Amino acid sequence: MNTKLEFGGEEIAVGSQRSVELPVSRLPNGSELSIPIQVFNGANKGPSLWISAAIHGNELNGVEIARRVLERIRPEQLNGVLYAIPIVNVFGFLHQSRYLPDGRDLNRSFPGSMRGSLAARIASLFLNQVVDRCQYGIDLHTAGEGRTNLAQVRANLDDSETLQLACAFGAPALLHSKTRDGSLRASAQQKGVRTLLYEAGEPLRFDRGDIEIGVRGVLSVMESLNMIDLQPDEASAHVEEPAQCRKSTWVRARTGGMYRSRVQLGDRVNKGESLGFIWDPMGTGSKPVRAPNNGIVIGQATNPLVYRGDALVHVGLE
Repeated sequence: MNTKLEFGGEEIAVGSQRSVELPVSRLPNGSELSIPIQVFNGANKGPSLWISAAIHGNELNGVEIARRVLERIRPEQLNGVLYAIPIVNVFGFLHQSRYLPDGRDLNRSFPGSMRGSLAARIASLFLNQVVDRCQYGIDLHTAGEGRTNLAQVRANLDDSETLQLACAFGAPALLHSKTRDGSLRASAQQKGVRTLLYEAGEPLRFDRGDIEIGVRGVLSVMESLNMIDLQPDEASAHVEEPAQCRKSTWVRARTGGMYRSRVQLGDRVNKGESLGFIWDPMGTGSKPVRAPNNGIVIGQATNPLVYRGDALVHVGLE
C-alpha cells in the first residue's frame, strides 16, 4: 500500500485525488492568484511524476493534453503519485502571452528565489513544491510565436532510462537536447529528475493530431513506469523508427522578403535541397533557401514576412 500524502497544506488519502492551490501573489486589485494542481495519490506504491503545461502562457496544446490525461487517471488504480499542473504560468495564460507581467520568461528563471522577481518566486515555488517530490517529469510545450514544431521529444538521450522513456512516448522525432540555463528541465536534471520535454504545434492553437500524440505519449510513459495499465487503444501508435536527432540547426534567411516554404513538418531533406524561396513582392526575383545537411524538418516559421537572419526551417540532423 501507498501512504497518505501532505501537500500544500492538504492531506491526501491513499487512493484519492485532491485539487490544491499554491498561492503565488496578490493581484493589483487585492485578489489572490494561485497555481492549481491536481494531486493523485495512488492506491499502491510507485514513482512520483509531474506533468506541466503552459509554462509559456500562450502554449495551449499541453493544457488540453493534461486535461485529457486527467480524465483517464483513477487514483484507486494508480501506482505512485501524479502531480498535474495544466497551467503553470497563470498570468501569461490569462493574457494569452508567453511571458509574465514583468516581461520575464518563466522558463528562463529557474531555479528562482522566493526573494526575487515574480518569475523567480514562481520558479522557486514550483521547483521546491513539485519537482523536489518527483523522480520523473513531463513538460509540455509548443513552438514560439510565428513558428510551428513537429511533434517531438527533447531529452538527454545519453541517459539510457531517459532514452527508454522518450521512445515509449512514441513521438515521430527524438532530439538529444542540451538543457538551457534557467529552464525547468535544467534545474530538474541537476536534481537527478529525469525529464521529457514534448514540443508540438504552435501557440494559441489546438492541433488535434499533436494533442492525440501527446495524450497517448504521456499515458504510455506512465505505463512504462508501471504507474497505470493501458487498454490496447490507449497506447502510443508504434513508431518503428522515430527520427533520432543528435543535433539540429536553424536555416536562416540570407535576405529579407516573403518566404514560401516547399517542405512540411516531418519531411526528410538532403543537403543542398531547396526548402523554399524568399521572393521580392514586387516580382523582381527570388532566392532559394537550401538545406545545409541531410535531416528531418522538425520546425519552421509560419510568418511569410522575413528579415535577413530570421529563422526559417529547423532541421534535425540524424
